Amino acid sequence: MDVPPDLGEFLKSRRAALRPEEVGLTPLPTRRRVSGLRREELAMLSGVSVTHYTRLEQGRAAGASDSVLLAIARTLRLTDDETAHLRALARPSRRTTPSRAEHVSASVRQLLSAMPGVPALTLDRRNDVLAWNAPGHALLAAHLPAEAPESAATRPNLTRMLFLDPAYRALFRDWSAEAVLAVASLRQVTARHPDDQRLTDLVGQLTIHSDEFTSHWKRHPVRTCTSGVKHLHHPTTGPLDLTFETLTLPSPSGQRLIAYTAEADSPSERALRLLLQTNPSAPPLTPRSAER
Repeated sequence: MDVPPDLGEFLKSRRAALRPEEVGLTPLPTRRRVSGLRREELAMLSGVSVTHYTRLEQGRAAGASDSVLLAIARTLRLTDDETAHLRALARPSRRTTPSRAEHVSASVRQLLSAMPGVPALTLDRRNDVLAWNAPGHALLAAHLPAEAPESAATRPNLTRMLFLDPAYRALFRDWSAEAVLAVASLRQVTARHPDDQRLTDLVGQLTIHSDEFTSHWKRHPVRTCTSGVKHLHHPTTGPLDLTFETLTLPSPSGQRLIAYTAEADSPSERALRLLLQTNPSAPPLTPRSAER
């Protein structure tokens, strides 16, 4: 089974990041042509034949057992996320991803409307915004029309916005860290859904229009992040430190709901209240029969 070149590129990037002395090898006095481990060294440490490992870097994963992939992952000192990513690249899904636009259910819209004091939004696997409540819109994209998620043609994409929308980019006090995290997440999703043309188009667009995205993409960062703290600087309220939690929705298309909260009695909670007062609630999200 042949797989996309991402498998070889990922293995090469991780092999180049390891020095011989880090894995117990004594570098020979002769000049090395590579900065990291040679293929032969990695194969030896993993207990895999050089031929078999070379085939993996060439994108030919036929015959790569779980034990082989795990041995290579251990030698490369991959994290759990990176190990799962390696498996996904070696055994790409052959499921066909529907090309039709996604929608949130009426019950999810009702849930978003029932959270008037909590910024929240629903995303698909591509990071397209399918719906947001009034606080979510005010927090993340007040410069966009509130109804933008309602149409596939105008639907915001948070990853695209992070690299190509100056107003959204300016929200993040540590934009560089946010950019790496966004690319790391996108890497995982594209490996799990290699036949998703809209994902491929997104990566292509960002590669063309953002040198920063391209630089991060080539490094193959991989990481799952479903909760944590976002350090923002909102143009209305100033600094905000908000905890976010991601809830996976019972949807075959990988939809998830993200909600943002502030620590009680903190400056961020007061700033968040000010933001909600400055941006009064919009009319409730109305269910759409086509989305039931």
